[in-house]
Amino acid sequence: MGRNDARIGWVVAGLLLGIFVASMDNTIVATAMATIVADLGGIEQFVWVTSAYMVTEMAGMPIFGKLSDMYGRKRFFIFGIVVFLLGSMLCGVAQDIVQLSIFRAIQGIGGGALVPIAFTIMFDIFPPEKRGKMGGLFGAVFGLSSIFGPLFGAYITDYLNWRWVFYINIPLGLLAFLFIVLFYHESPKHEKQTIDWLGVMTLVPAIVCLMFALELGGNQYDWNSVKIIGLFAGFFVLFLLFLYVETKAKDPIVSYHMFRRRLFATANLVGLFSGATFIVATVYIPIFIQGVTGGSATNSGLILLPMMLATTVSAQLGGFLASKTSYRNVMILFTTVFVIGMLLLTTITSDTSRLTVTWYMIIVGLGVGASFSVLGMAAIHHFSEAERGAASSTNSFVRSLGMTIGITIFGIIQRNVFKEQLAPLFKGTAYGAATANIHDPRAILSPEARAHIPEDLLDQMTTILASSIAHTFMWSLIPAALTLLFVFLMTKERLLLAYPKKTQPTQKV
Repeated sequence: MGRNDARIGWVVAGLLLGIFVASMDNTIVATAMATIVADLGGIEQFVWVTSAYMVTEMAGMPIFGKLSDMYGRKRFFIFGIVVFLLGSMLCGVAQDIVQLSIFRAIQGIGGGALVPIAFTIMFDIFPPEKRGKMGGLFGAVFGLSSIFGPLFGAYITDYLNWRWVFYINIPLGLLAFLFIVLFYHESPKHEKQTIDWLGVMTLVPAIVCLMFALELGGNQYDWNSVKIIGLFAGFFVLFLLFLYVETKAKDPIVSYHMFRRRLFATANLVGLFSGATFIVATVYIPIFIQGVTGGSATNSGLILLPMMLATTVSAQLGGFLASKTSYRNVMILFTTVFVIGMLLLTTITSDTSRLTVTWYMIIVGLGVGASFSVLGMAAIHHFSEAERGAASSTNSFVRSLGMTIGITIFGIIQRNVFKEQLAPLFKGTAYGAATANIHDPRAILSPEARAHIPEDLLDQMTTILASSIAHTFMWSLIPAALTLLFVFLMTKERLLLAYPKKTQPTQKV
């Protein structure tokens, strides 16, 4: 028994490392981007470095989840690690921004397999009485890595070289690879199903169209440009085709019968809206610290550390409580705290102290952390081993989609408010011609840029920046309220502590 426990420990370590590197790479390049562009050039294409990873990761999630149900978790988790490591090595040697974007897309394909399959394997190998604890641990690492990315990226860029943003994945990924290959022994029994090729051929390009429309709109192209409108139109047409194809498929990628389970449907909706809300705090609080108080990129990222710790505690506590009471009760408690935290963030001004912001972030972290563990368990609660991969990957996909849509919509809101409030400041002043192009908050983040702005003007600009961020947090209360609404609509199931005889697990380690 001791030997088996040790083996499970190595498997868990491998899964957690896989989750950590894949989730972290969603956000790690954000703080390194300025340095990357300065080195490789191609400022007009820099948005592709982030969007290429997100597009292929999200497109792969539901597909790899389904394939893992059909052919086994281990082979597709290993496939994900190998492709992710290949992409990381190529990113580290990229010679221009186009190469880096292509290699990031390769990275994303691997990342799309790692997170959902890791959560599914955890559910397969642990008995019901341990799933709450382990779900909390896995959720904590997922939330921690998403927040840790910008901070780690800033530190590596400041003290090493931006290429190590990608090279750091190699030792961690190799360890994950070895642990899973050597210690995870999967049951050879899998349900025979057919691959839904029509579903793949409609879902993947639909996601690609949506992601590029959201990433490029308002940045590289105007929202009313032919390219962006065409991408949105392509998404709607292809997604409607996908929905139709899934009704005819023998073994669909996303089974409609899953959404007939109210717990599954509401868990996904909660993930969608909580993701859209949470990402706003993660992105704009460092901008507030750097832009309003004049902190460095690394120091502004450090403001996220208390939230990281709070998220870790909350995720594990949520997993523990899920075995004591219903998923719904756990989520009501923590989502209420989350909404309170977001409400407090709407009150920040240029005079708000760093300590006050830190307390607000701790409250947000405590509120959102439980969702990283509880929603994953709720999403796969009703499904057998043969469907857990699809259920888990759908939940991961929907949360990621919410984060992407959230940062796009709230980014538009913040930029527009900032630009509108800034315009009267320049009108009729001596600064007008020289500073009229400063409408992006990033223009006053670096110490170099701030040094060239007159002090009285900089004071007014930082006040406007603080106001625009608070205004953005106010709008984020809408998805926060919707999160709480759908939490109340969840059913009252709780984590099972014993299997019915027909659903004994077949996985072994």
